[in-house]
Amino acid sequence: MSRMTPRLTTHPMTRLVRGVLASMAALILPLSLSSFATADDEKPSPESWTVQVGSEAHDQAIQGMSFLPANIYVNSGDTVTWEANSAEIHTVTFLAHGQSLMPFNPFDPKQLSRQGGTAYDGHSYYNSGIMANVSNTGFKAVEGYTLKFTHTGNFTYYCIVHGKGMKGTVHVRAAGTDYPYSQSQYDRQTRKQERKIARDGEEQWAAAHKQAGSHKVIAGTDNEVAMLMRFVHHEIVVHVGDTVSFLNTGMGAPHTVTFGHEPANIFAPVGNPKDFRGGNLSSGLMEPGAKFTVTFKKVGEFDYICALHDYMGMTGEVEVRP
Repeated sequence: MSRMTPRLTTHPMTRLVRGVLASMAALILPLSLSSFATADDEKPSPESWTVQVGSEAHDQAIQGMSFLPANIYVNSGDTVTWEANSAEIHTVTFLAHGQSLMPFNPFDPKQLSRQGGTAYDGHSYYNSGIMANVSNTGFKAVEGYTLKFTHTGNFTYYCIVHGKGMKGTVHVRAAGTDYPYSQSQYDRQTRKQERKIARDGEEQWAAAHKQAGSHKVIAGTDNEVAMLMRFVHHEIVVHVGDTVSFLNTGMGAPHTVTFGHEPANIFAPVGNPKDFRGGNLSSGLMEPGAKFTVTFKKVGEFDYICALHDYMGMTGEVEVRP
């Protein structure tokens, strides 16, 4: 007689427990694998940053030549937007590799208009064009300029209107690097710097009042950051035959002294300042340290402007009496 192999049986409760565990595993395992895959594949989202271009007092008398903040730290893939923050014109200009900073040329379209694409390549010439927060600058100005940064490195840029005295740097690190500052922290730094620039401008204004006199007008002044866009004293009284000297006592900003109609070329002198009897007369471009002397030979009231900054209120008057 053959021996029969005994058949093993499973208790119904055991089968139930195994079934429940198998069902739970089927649900949990895909979730676990999915969460690990998400953690491995997740990439940090690009950030957007803002830099202020220039600053100004409420009456535009004091203008700041600064990028605020001057140094900003971003990651690869981030974008930076520069916003015009003053009536004074500026640019955001990245020079090409090996390119020298050129003097501002108001007739060069490569300086006046946008150059380059929307993503900075790390080595070519990129330019915002003229930036200002008003429309009456005499140039076609824009209020915003945005670039995406995909190359790591430290990239310095300039305002080509104001030269080496006004520069900033975008520090681009690898994606995922911790940021040293938030945008709100940069904004607090900016407000603090704006207040300092305004105080410096007020101090220059007070100093200019002490230097000026009835025959000596301060034609703007600056410390390469804070600019005073006013004539001091802007209204004077002299007599026929008197001579008045206009001095640009600043360090970085040019001005003009222009009587009569504004010339087509505001950078070139017009008229004879040794024998002014009214009409058109202009100093042309007065660089820092320049002096323009006018002898008044006729009774009258003669208005004049800075042809570069009159739209900010940089105007004056000379009253000539017998």
